[in-house]
Parts: sequence; structure tokens; C-alpha cells
Amino acid sequence: MKVLRRIEQVLLVVGLIFFIVYGCGRTHAALFSQAAMWSFRESRSISPASEDTRARRKVDFSIWSSKRVRAYSQALAGKFTPLAVLSIPRLGIHVPVFEGTDELSLNRGAGLIAGTVSPGERGNVGIAAHRDGFFRGLKDVKLGDRVELDLSYGTQIYTVDNITIVKPSDVSVLKRSSEPSLTLVTCYPFYFVGDAQQRYIVRASLVDSAKAISEIHQEFPKPIFLKSNKERAQ
Repeated sequence: MKVLRRIEQVLLVVGLIFFIVYGCGRTHAALFSQAAMWSFRESRSISPASEDTRARRKVDFSIWSSKRVRAYSQALAGKFTPLAVLSIPRLGIHVPVFEGTDELSLNRGAGLIAGTVSPGERGNVGIAAHRDGFFRGLKDVKLGDRVELDLSYGTQIYTVDNITIVKPSDVSVLKRSSEPSLTLVTCYPFYFVGDAQQRYIVRASLVDSAKAISEIHQEFPKPIFLKSNKERAQ
């Protein structure tokens, strides 16, 4: 009986340690995510001119090309600020999007899938996140749901138009597209214990994308945004 009690105590302690580690990990991810989104919103409130002025106080750019100065500023911002913030208001999903899908990125938010275009560029933007974390809410997504992608320039609005389940080897969902679109990827089933055998794919299209491409692209060669920061604040 003493041996059984000792084993029971050891298992209890081990279980408690795992619970604490898990809780700390989830808390760290949530805090880092909130900090990243705060940093992103702060960066949107700073004009490129003021950012450049602040940078020039530390580095002498007098003999640099303007292109290299912009690249330097973007590199500095990328160290602390996500590429974008993804939101699906109806599902309560608000998550920062970082470069790449390594474990560090996916533990602190969502990640831009390699081979897809960056947020704000024309084409298919692929974003992945963990099914038991930031993308858990995707289990309740519906056709027609509104998806917002906040960028430094403004906000792109998408509408969910396709939901599919595929094998991990099926990468056709991430193929390049001339149309502005957004593809969200997570593992499936959502509550499966162990390595999930499938992928849950949510595809969304830019609202009024056909009109935007035909009528606006010639005048504004930069990415199309249907709502500006100023309009969003109002």
C-alpha cells in the first residue's frame, strides 16, 4: 500500500507540473499575441515620415539610397511587429500574423505560409495556425463570414466562400492566383488526439474584388484596400 501511495503521489506531482507548464505556455502565447497586436496598432499610428526621422537619429543615411533606407526601416519593424492582424469578428478570432510557420511563430500567433504572397500583395495569401490554439474557432466558420486583414496601410475585407477538408499532401489549395484571396489552414479534426490526418481549409475572397481590380488598379498600383485607417476609426 505504501508503494501504491508513493506512486500515486509521484503521478500527482508529475501531472501538476505538466498542467503548470501547459498553463504557462498558453498564457505566454496569449500575452505575446496581445503585445504583438498592440505593437502593430502603434506602428499604424506612426507615419512613414516620422519613422524615418526617428531612425535617422541613430543611423546616418546620407549616402544611402532611398530604397535601402525603406528596406532598413521595414526590417527593424519586422523584428517586433507582425505582418498583419487577422480578425473574424463573428468567431472572436483576432490573431497577429508573423512571417513563416515555424513553431515559435505559431505559438505566438498565425504564420504566413511559404510560397504564398505576403498580406497586401495581389494573389493568394496563405495563413496557418494551430487547431488547438488561435484557429480553434474556425470549427464554427460559415460561408459568408466576414474576415478582416489589418495592414499598415488599412484594412482588407474578405468573405468566406469555400470550406474544404483535404489531405496534408494536397497543396493545390495554396496555388497562386491572380485574384486577391485568403486561404486559412489548420489541422483537422479539431479535437483529434495526436497528429491530425487532414487539413481544414477556409477560402475567402476580397469583397468586390472584380470591381476593385478593373476600376481601381490602374489608378492605384499598390494593394487594394476597401477601408482606410481613417474610415475605420470613424
